[in-house]
Amino acid sequence: MSQSVPIPQGLPMERDAGPFDPPRQITVLREARPVSPMAFPDGHEGWIVTGYDALRQLMADTRFSSRQDLGVLHVPYETPGMPVATEPSPQVPGLFIAMDPPDHTRLRRKLTGAFTVKRMKQLEEHIVDIVERQLDEMACLTPPVDLVKEFALPVPSLVICELLGVPYDDRENFQVNSAKFMVKDQSLDEKMAAYGALTTYLAELVTRKRSAPGEDILSDLARHDDLTIEELTGIAFLLLLAGHETTSNMLAMGTFALLEHPEQVAQLRANSALMSGAVEELMRYLSVADIFYRYATEDIELGGETIGKGSTVVVSLLAANRDPQRFDNPDTLDVHRNARGHLSFGHGIHQCLGQQLARIEMRAGFDGLLRRFPTLELAIPAHEVRLRTDMNIYGVHELPVTWTEPAR
Repeated sequence: MSQSVPIPQGLPMERDAGPFDPPRQITVLREARPVSPMAFPDGHEGWIVTGYDALRQLMADTRFSSRQDLGVLHVPYETPGMPVATEPSPQVPGLFIAMDPPDHTRLRRKLTGAFTVKRMKQLEEHIVDIVERQLDEMACLTPPVDLVKEFALPVPSLVICELLGVPYDDRENFQVNSAKFMVKDQSLDEKMAAYGALTTYLAELVTRKRSAPGEDILSDLARHDDLTIEELTGIAFLLLLAGHETTSNMLAMGTFALLEHPEQVAQLRANSALMSGAVEELMRYLSVADIFYRYATEDIELGGETIGKGSTVVVSLLAANRDPQRFDNPDTLDVHRNARGHLSFGHGIHQCLGQQLARIEMRAGFDGLLRRFPTLELAIPAHEVRLRTDMNIYGVHELPVTWTEPAR
């Protein structure tokens, strides 16, 4: 039985409980009514799901559609300068994250061979080399330095560029435009300009790969004659965006969290075997890709509530990953915790395709950083770190760090 709690007026976003914790209103909502109605700024009466069990059930139920062309996409926060949507968004070719079966199945199946655990394992040594080279460059700098610029962003960008066959010299183009595209309150014109620049670049790239394929994932996809250039462009956009934005923010935000928990860092340095589990715990604890949307295609019972057909449903992975019904002392960062079952990579048919790659990058990244910089610390007070609360993926804009001993 749900408790009485005020219906939230839009999505609570202020990180008023600290940089690593959910907004207080989200936590109160999860404890009182894990499947709750929510009033959207455009007047839509939708829902927000914050409880672990309900969220896992929802993401496994394909009646909760990922498509954005079935009904109007209702945004749960104020977007200054953005017009209120009055009709569904058209489906973007290749963007399978916003599709349902069978379209989703057809496109995702083309990529399963590229992201197998075995293939990712074969890449592990190369990824470690990329991390070590980037740490070599960082060690040559005079602190303080911005960890985002010098480490957290270059590592996943180098990795995904090599995997996809995107020239690394073009990274500034896609990094700047993807950042503009991900800003929540960016104007529609600015968002579309950034999206247009990215897709124009990627369309030209996949067209070249179709005529002269190389040894990379986009070339492998371009060899499929049943995929159009538009579909290849959409897939490339999704892989490039997901491949560097999420891991970059996890490397930076994870380092921030570790530096604020020195006792956890000490345990990791004392026992490197803890790193694999620590990565899972950091994923659970931070959940940087937090908010996702679903569209109810019929009346559906969930968590004791009836979600009406046509409702937009917002899910909070961070709230679910902090659910005390699933994890003991969930607001504590504990590198000894078995965080198995966390939802940071999603659940169901849309579970993150590149999760094994992300795990390898994070294990190599955190291990190398802690080993090479034993006295690493924040160069500014923690409360001065600028948080990316204005972005669709949470993180920090910059993370100034320093060290007192030469890097090893």
